[in-house]
Amino acid sequence: MSPLSDLRPYLRSLDAETLADLLYAQAERDPELRHSLELRAATQSGDVSEAHRLLDTAVTDGNVEYTAKIGAVLDTLQRMLDAGSRADLAPLARRTVDDIGEVLEQSGDHTGDLAERLDRAVELYARACAARPPDPEKLADWILEVEFDGPGRPVIDLAEFAAALGEPGLKRIKSTVDDVLAASGPGHRRDVAERLREQLAEVLGDVDELVAILSAKPPRVDVSLKIVRVLRAAGRHSEAIAHAARALTHDKQPPAEDETSRRRKDFDANPGRETYAALRGAATADGKWTVQRREALARLRERAAEGTEQADELVRVLLDDGRPDEAWRAGVRFGASAELRLELAEQRAAEHPAETIPVFREHVDELIERKDPQAYQEAARRLKLLRTLHKRAGTPDEFTAHLAALVENHRRKTRLITEIRAARIAMPKAVTSPRSPR
Repeated sequence: MSPLSDLRPYLRSLDAETLADLLYAQAERDPELRHSLELRAATQSGDVSEAHRLLDTAVTDGNVEYTAKIGAVLDTLQRMLDAGSRADLAPLARRTVDDIGEVLEQSGDHTGDLAERLDRAVELYARACAARPPDPEKLADWILEVEFDGPGRPVIDLAEFAAALGEPGLKRIKSTVDDVLAASGPGHRRDVAERLREQLAEVLGDVDELVAILSAKPPRVDVSLKIVRVLRAAGRHSEAIAHAARALTHDKQPPAEDETSRRRKDFDANPGRETYAALRGAATADGKWTVQRREALARLRERAAEGTEQADELVRVLLDDGRPDEAWRAGVRFGASAELRLELAEQRAAEHPAETIPVFREHVDELIERKDPQAYQEAARRLKLLRTLHKRAGTPDEFTAHLAALVENHRRKTRLITEIRAARIAMPKAVTSPRSPR
């Protein structure tokens, strides 16, 4: 058989229709090739609505095609931006960033192909905003939400969005950053605010502010080099030389282990809630918490898969960090204890009633199994809560069906039926009045 490369001159000699027939026939035999061609065909025209449809149909839970579909959407965005399309691509680009971020947040895995696609999506969104700037204050609000309330990814580079933000957007971000720095103690929000403050000084060209921020950091070679570059770019050469001389003198001193390093060793030796809190305090003070937090949480997620106790530890850490949404998802994914899942559900029920219904149902079943009068009374109280949650979730019929099945299964527990009636919950018609309490 001739080598594959020998076929190329022959293939080039074929007309387009013959090549199309050959490729189609091969795609019929190769599902992976067919899927790849279908994705390219779906977005080749640069149809923005088709790209939105791909996002709509991208099943995120266990769907191996998700990454490929996201790749096709990003290819469409880049192709249209490169071609100078007059279409407003910012909404599609932003939706892609938010969609990938949500999937990564649910999985807890911030490495691999999908994480790389998130970085690419942010870059394309910045380009789309530069081409057709959105409302600068709304863009600023989105950046602030991602940075302060997101899971740690993506990390926004303000320089990429500076043109679209303009003076109004940058002013809005600076106002929020200043408020956080004035009000917040050590923690995630302050850590983010410190990073944004440095970026703002850089974007706004405030050399004195930027040098002051960098000088306040623990001495490191990369920080010193950045200070020198900033001063030289501003034409302040004598200051740059003086700073470089001081940095060289400091580097000759033997390095001492800082508090963050010591706390990180303690955490690595015994990953848990207490060592995490100690690491957070030290790393925040040293300006290293963003990286340390990501690495520490990755370790806790690894341990969470080992059992309920480890899962509870991760959930508690996320609650301590002020991230209840992440805590809820971690509890569901890794199987937190029933007690902790109930605690999470009680915190979450007001805003997310549908998500918490299964947890309260399990709790009702557990209470009934105790066969205790007080437990029956509590079960009735929880059923009343379930009725409210179903109503707020728009599924009242599901509660009626669930109650009917529950009463049928426990119709001999007359004390339970009495407590349900006492809670003023309408009983299924088939249930008769209890004869004697049990």
